[in-house]
Amino acid sequence: MSPGKPNLPGLIGLLNPIWHSRVKSDIMITFIIWVGEADCLNLLYAILLGILQGLTEFLPISSSGHLVIAQEVFNIEEADLAFDVILHLGTLVAVLIYYWRDVLSLISEFCVLLGEYIRGKKPKLLDHTRPYRVLMVMIIIATIPTAVIGLVFKDLFSQLFETADFVGYALIVTGIFLWIANGIVSGRKDLKSMTAWDAVTVGLMQGLAITPGISRSGSTIFAGLIRGLNRELVTRFSFLLSIPAILGAVVLEGKDAFESASSIHEVMPVMAGFAAAAVSGYLAIHLLISALQNKKLIYFSYYCWALGILTILYTWFIA
Repeated sequence: MSPGKPNLPGLIGLLNPIWHSRVKSDIMITFIIWVGEADCLNLLYAILLGILQGLTEFLPISSSGHLVIAQEVFNIEEADLAFDVILHLGTLVAVLIYYWRDVLSLISEFCVLLGEYIRGKKPKLLDHTRPYRVLMVMIIIATIPTAVIGLVFKDLFSQLFETADFVGYALIVTGIFLWIANGIVSGRKDLKSMTAWDAVTVGLMQGLAITPGISRSGSTIFAGLIRGLNRELVTRFSFLLSIPAILGAVVLEGKDAFESASSIHEVMPVMAGFAAAAVSGYLAIHLLISALQNKKLIYFSYYCWALGILTILYTWFIA
């Protein structure tokens, strides 16, 4: 398994001087001789992909949109499917670490609920005296419309990954979502007042965010704020909601990922990409939370608008 060959002359031209410069340390020379120069480039390429995946997965700028644009403009080959799963696993680890207390509490609440069913009790699912039970149920409710949209419109979404101009328009829409969300006053709804319709609305927006160019985090935060959720809850709910989606992909494709990694030269870029995705993903979560709390989402709007317009112009006049 490998991240795919970086078909990007500019990248190779930039990296090659690093290995041929006169300032190499003895450690670097030994490492290159052991691994091989081509594999060193492959390793750095994997790290670059991991950083991009971690940042764009959680910042409201659409990771899938950036993938389409990179393939169109820079002629970058799509990464191996198994390697892509590994990168998503890295971002999953980032969420699990950042929200580890919530994750452990959700698991504990699930065990309590399961135990009540086994003992023949009829537990109340939306028991607002048990906030983590409510949160767990809301995550499940929101995941359902996302899964339905993904399965029903799978072929349509696949076709959209081949049209860079559409991604440009979608990025402009994402920018509008963020601009509106930035101006919304934090709602008063917390877990005690959150309803199933709130969860369904957020889940529907997450399903639509499968569209390349529509940010998952941006659209779910926008939907939650529109429904009157407070900023702390909507951010927390948005990131916790990403866990089932990422975990599903990892479970379905994870076997192929590990079967493909057969040698140290292949495992090294895989693990490097995984670590880069996890670290950059963790930092991206922290950055987005800070931006939301300080009403700085507008800067991501500017970025999405600029990139969207440039992408459209590129497809009109250059591609």
